[in-house]
Parts: sequence; structure tokens; C-alpha cells
Amino acid sequence: MAPKSVATWFAAYDSRVRSADVEVKSGSDPAASDHAKLALLGPSLSRLHDSLTAMPGENEQQVAHIIVESLYRAGVKVVFGIPGAKVDAIFDTLEDHPEIKLIICRHEQNAAFMAAAVGRITGIPGVCMATSGPGGGNLTTGLMTANTEGDPVVAIVGSVPRLLSTKHTHQSMPTLEILGPTSKFSQNVEVEDQAAEVVLAAFRSAQTSPKGSCVVSIPMDVASGKSKITAFPSEAYKAPRFGSAPPQELEQVASMIDRAKLPVLFLGQRASSAIVVGAVREFLKKHPIAVVETFQAAGAVPEELAQHVFFGRVGIFRNQTGDRLIAQSDLIITLGYDPFEYDASAWNPEGKAKIVHVDYTSCDFGAHYHPEVELLGSVKENVLALSERVKHVTNPAEHEFTKNLSKELVAWKEEKIDSAKGHGLVHPLQFIHTLQSRTSKDTTVTVDVGTVYIYMMRYFFSYEPRRLLCSNGQQTLGVGMPWAIAASLTQDPPCSQKVISLSGDGGFMFSSQELSTAVQQGCNITHFIWNDEAYNMVEFQEEMKYGRSSGIHLGGVDFAKYAEAFGGKGFNMNSSSEIESVMDAALAHTGLSIVNVKIDYSQVKDLAANLIKDSVG
Repeated sequence: MAPKSVATWFAAYDSRVRSADVEVKSGSDPAASDHAKLALLGPSLSRLHDSLTAMPGENEQQVAHIIVESLYRAGVKVVFGIPGAKVDAIFDTLEDHPEIKLIICRHEQNAAFMAAAVGRITGIPGVCMATSGPGGGNLTTGLMTANTEGDPVVAIVGSVPRLLSTKHTHQSMPTLEILGPTSKFSQNVEVEDQAAEVVLAAFRSAQTSPKGSCVVSIPMDVASGKSKITAFPSEAYKAPRFGSAPPQELEQVASMIDRAKLPVLFLGQRASSAIVVGAVREFLKKHPIAVVETFQAAGAVPEELAQHVFFGRVGIFRNQTGDRLIAQSDLIITLGYDPFEYDASAWNPEGKAKIVHVDYTSCDFGAHYHPEVELLGSVKENVLALSERVKHVTNPAEHEFTKNLSKELVAWKEEKIDSAKGHGLVHPLQFIHTLQSRTSKDTTVTVDVGTVYIYMMRYFFSYEPRRLLCSNGQQTLGVGMPWAIAASLTQDPPCSQKVISLSGDGGFMFSSQELSTAVQQGCNITHFIWNDEAYNMVEFQEEMKYGRSSGIHLGGVDFAKYAEAFGGKGFNMNSSSEIESVMDAALAHTGLSIVNVKIDYSQVKDLAANLIKDSVG
């Protein structure tokens, strides 16, 4: 019974007492009078007794149930994890939930990768779950990657019962001390009544820009306990809204764009979010300005505009068409740019670029990145406001320098593909050209880290946001397959369309056990392994530095048979003459298919040609 209910009852009780005094005539026997009063008030006293004895648990729920209900109200549809005694109460509750699917992974790191992909693709924080000790420890790399790369994730980690938290006991570890540095928010649920609030705070933090990973540590006995503070309403989990920058600053930037001779729109990862990308496209339709993308902004520029304003992606090595454009620009407007994507020291080595910073938060001000103006607040609202204020932009189709760059971009691509033909092994550009012709703009393509991702992010065109995914912050090996699984499971209905993923042979082995998860869940994925039996991305950079390589040799795996051991379909692509036939067969297979591609890296050093000194690789 709530306090208000108790007060209401006592008010009614007092009224009944007065009524009883009236009904029992004065002057009667005191004992008879008391007996009469009890007869009249008995039912009320009985109800009070029942209510008071029920008070401690009347509106209480098990904390595990509160947590799961919180996930549901936050919009979570899938949870990735590995069970354990410290979280089994939550797993037990999830098992019966009609709206949330529990996906059992083969390694906690991959559970975190999958959660990050859900966050990146849907905008709703992905959720992963692990038990105490090694379970929580294994989340570290996945959470660090998500936090660096702006992917919203909530990790729920079990811990030992509170009475054992200060002891050297089984599977104990200082969860927050270990996972805290990998996340933007980390909190232990000390008592049962904190559970709903801490989970809510984690979700709100995860999706507040800059987005990232958040950790909730829950002792085993807390998860099994009860609380009267239950899950908050769905509205509480919505991401906070931002407004636009001050009008005078918007007018200042609009005037700068009007006066610029070669302005460039430099799109970062936050410009490709579902919230922002529509405003970016509206601006480009109204004001055709030259555009470059970072790797993680891939797909922000639509196909119908790309041929007029798009000058490629930039990242890692400063030798792209987009780099040449940035170098000549007299005004660079960064939208949703994060330094982790492409260090400013690489694209602005002399620190002389004139920059406008448009983002949710202030910039990382330094020698190579010092904007003249910062438009802070909603990136969407600020882009729309600029679109209304800008009167004139230099159209790249009318500028001699950019017209030549456009020709070079197309000619360079065609020249590279032509030169790749005729080799015995599969050349990367010939492969990419063939793959491009067999994918639609709605196909999700996940790319693991390695030489494969440099080629793909430069040469594979994507025209829808969050459809071409890579890890360009931590450059974490092993993300490709877990991300593909998450992309497949987030489809409506799940696993209904083909997802394509790529990796090197080294990166693939970091998460290859998740083939079992993909088959178990019925994912429709074709994964291509660019196999050179080495860590090639390290190899060619070592050779550039030292004239030789060290510690890079791999090999000894029959990947086609490996796939079939998990219940998938295995293919081998041994030469350039087999590219089309093998690719078509693999893509036509419904379910999991793995293609072992004998890749030709003989021209790989071209990727780093004309690299500026001290560039980060």
C-alpha cells in the first residue's frame, strides 16, 4: 500500500469511528459499546491488516525482470551474450520474453561487436551481457572499439554477491576499474532500488553524442532481489534533443561559404546517422558543394548527387583525390567529424586550413585542428539552418580544378581495374568491380580490418548510410563476421536479405567461431576471405619502413572445409578467371557461405604511394 493509500484509509477509518460513536447510544454498557464499535469497524480493520502485511512486496518486482523490462522499453529487440551464474537470473527472464531475442555467442568479445553493430545500424543502443571475471574481461576490446567509434552499446555484466565483493573469491574482478576506461559511463548497482535508474542512465548516456559504450555491473544477489522502483516509461529512454547554434554564428558561417572560392564539405561519421543524413542531402541538392567522406561516413552522399559533388573517401594514407581537394580548399566545413577517423595532422599537416566545425560538442582543439567557428548543437538543425542562409556556393562542376579531379577519379579507377585483369591470382580491384555489380544500394557490406578494408573503403561505392561498415578508429581485427551477423538479425524480418562481409585470413580467425552462431540463427551471409596467408596490412608497411617484414606469416587452414564443419557452404576462388562464377554461386546460396579468395597483393604498396611524412598508418 502506498503512503497516500494509507493516509486515505486512516481518514476513512476516523470517519467510521465517529459514525460508530453516533450509532452506539451513549449511556450504554462500556463493554457492549466497544463490542458494537468493533462489529462496525471489524471489516475495515481486517482490510487494514491485510494491506499492511502486504505492503513490503505488493508492487515489487524481481530486479532481473526490471532490467529486462527496461531493455524492452528502450527499444531493444535482441541481446547478445554468454550465460553464467552471475547473470543467470536475467537470462532466465529473457528466455520467456516475447519481444526480445536472446542470441548466445561463442565469445564475449564478439557479443560486444554484435551489439556495437546493432547500435551503429539502428541508432538504438545494442546490448551485450556477460558473467563476472573472464566473461566481463572478454568484453574489453569490443567495448573499447564501440566507444572510440561512436557506437551506442550497453553492457550488462554480472558480479559476485555483495558480501563477497571485498574478498579474493571465485570469478571476482574489479569490473568498473577494468571496463571503466573502455566506456563513457560505468556504474555498479549497489542496491536493488538502483537497478532501474542505473540501466536508464546507461541508455541515455550511450545515445548522447558523442555516443559510445556504457557498462552496468550487477551483483548476483541484486539481480535475484526485488525492488519497488520498476522500469521507466519508454519516453525516458529517448535520446536527448539538441537545438541549433546561435543565429549570428549561423549567419557568419553562411557568409564564409558564400565568399569561399573552393569550399569543401567534409563529412564525418556522425553526418551519416539516420537523423542527420537527410539534412545533408537536402543541403547538397540546394547547394552543390564539393564533398568528401571519411570511411565511416560512407553512403551519406546519394548516387544521383555523387557524380556531381562527390570526390571520394579519405583516411589512413594522404594520397587520395579527396586529399588533393582538401589541400586546395579555402574553407573546410567538417560535419560530425571525429579525429579518430582521420587525424587532422594527416590532412592538415601545416595547420593552415580554414575550418568550420559543425557537431554536437566542441572540437578537440589543437595545432592541426583549430576552427574559426564552431556550430554546436543539433547537426541536423544547423545544416538545415545553413541551407536556408547560404546564398551561393562554388559548384564543383564549374570549377576547373574540381572538374579535372572528377575526371581523374573516374579514369584512375578504370585504369586500375584494367591493369588488374589477366593476372593469375585474384586482384583486389577486379574483385571489387565484380562485387559492386552484384550488390544493390540497400545491401549491407561489413569489412574487417586489414589490407582488404583499405581497398574496399577506397574503391567500393556505397550510396546509403550505414550500409558499408568498417572499423577505422581502433582498426580492430575480427569485427567483420560479428557485424554481419548483427546486420542480418536486425533486418525486418530477420535474416531475410543477403549480407556480405569481407576479411583477411588473419582477421577472420579472430572471430571465426561465430560461424556457429550464424548457422544456428539462420543468417543469410556470404563472407569473402582475402587469403594471402599473412597479416598483409602489417607486412607491406614493415617492408616500407625496414625493407623486410617480420612476424606476419599465417596459413595452414582450408577455409572451405572449415565453413562446412560449422554447417555452412564453402567455396574456393583460386584465380581471376573464377571470380564471376564462384561469386555468383556463393551469393546465390541461402544461408552461410564462405569463399576462400586467393588474393593478389603484388601491387599493394600503391595504396601508400606518395604518403606524406609522419602520416599515421
